[in-house]
Amino acid sequence: MLNNALEAFLDLAGLNLDIKPLHTLSPAQARATFESSSQRLRWPVPWDLRVEDLSAVVRDGSSLALRLYRPSVDAGANLPVVLYFHGGGYVVGSLDSHDGVCRELAGRTRCAVLSVGYRLAPEHRFPTAHEDCADAVQWLATQGRRLGLDPARVVFAGDSAGATLATALAIEAARQGPQAAITPVGQLLCYPITDASCKRSSHTVFGEGYLLEDETLDWFYAQYAQSDEDRRDWRFSPLLADELAGLAPAIILLAGLDPLLDEGKVYAARLEQAGVDVECIVAEGLTHDLLRTLSIVPEVTEVYDQLADGVRRWLQAEGIGSR
Repeated sequence: MLNNALEAFLDLAGLNLDIKPLHTLSPAQARATFESSSQRLRWPVPWDLRVEDLSAVVRDGSSLALRLYRPSVDAGANLPVVLYFHGGGYVVGSLDSHDGVCRELAGRTRCAVLSVGYRLAPEHRFPTAHEDCADAVQWLATQGRRLGLDPARVVFAGDSAGATLATALAIEAARQGPQAAITPVGQLLCYPITDASCKRSSHTVFGEGYLLEDETLDWFYAQYAQSDEDRRDWRFSPLLADELAGLAPAIILLAGLDPLLDEGKVYAARLEQAGVDVECIVAEGLTHDLLRTLSIVPEVTEVYDQLADGVRRWLQAEGIGSR
C-alpha cells in the first residue's frame, strides 16, 4: 500500500502541478522538470557542514563538476568518504538535485561526501557516465589526501542509475585487485538499475502511477545506449556480470512500489550467492527516488539511519571507524 503522505504528494503533483512524464519530454525539458521538482522537494538539513565545489579533469580533457560535503567538526584528520553518484537515468539529475541527499549522508555518517557530476545522455552516451565516475575515483585516489580525505576509507554509493554506476565501479575494483585506484569498503546501492536487458513482474505491476514510469525507464535506456547490445554490458546491467565474487559488502535499498524492485532483489541474491556480505532493505509503501522525499515522508528518516549505520559498521569492521 502506498504511503499516505506520498500518495497525497503524487496526487498533487499529477493534478495541480501539471507534471508530465519525463519520457514525453525532450532531454532538456526533462532536466528542467526534474530540477524544478527537486526545488519543491527540498528540506531543511540540520547538519553543520562545509560545502565546497571542485572540479576534476577526465580522460578526454573535459572538466567534471564535484561537490564536497565535510562535517565541520573535523579537526583536520583525513576523513572517510562516501563517493556519491546521483540518479536520474543517465539523462537528468545533478549535484543540485541530490544536494539534500548528500547533506543527510554527510551529517548522519560523519564522513565526507564527494558528489560527482558525471556527464549526461544523450549528449554523452554509454559508457561515458561510467568512465567519468571511474575518473572521479582516480581523482580521489590521487588528490584526496591534500583535501583531508582518506582514499583507503571509501564507500561507493548512489541511487537509481547512480547506484548502477557505484556497483559497476565496485565490480571493476574487484577485477583490478591490488591495481585498483580505490578498493571500496562498502557499497550503498539505493534502488539500482541492475538489468536493463529484460522486464520483470515489477515493471508491469508498478510501471505506472508510482513516480517512476516503466516507459520512462525505456526512454532513459534509449538515450544512454548506443545500441541494444550496450544494455547487456555489465557496466549497464551489472546483474549480467560473469563474476561478482570479491565485491565490497553492500546495502541494497529497494522501494516496495518500484518497477526496479524485482531486479534489485535478484541482484541482492546474486551477490549473496557469490559470497558477498549483502543486506537488502525493502522500504514498503514507498516509491523510487524515496531518498529525496524526506520533506513529505518522515519515515524516510529511518532509512537514512539504516544507511548511516551500515557505513559505520563497515568502517568499524576494517578497524577504521569514522572519527
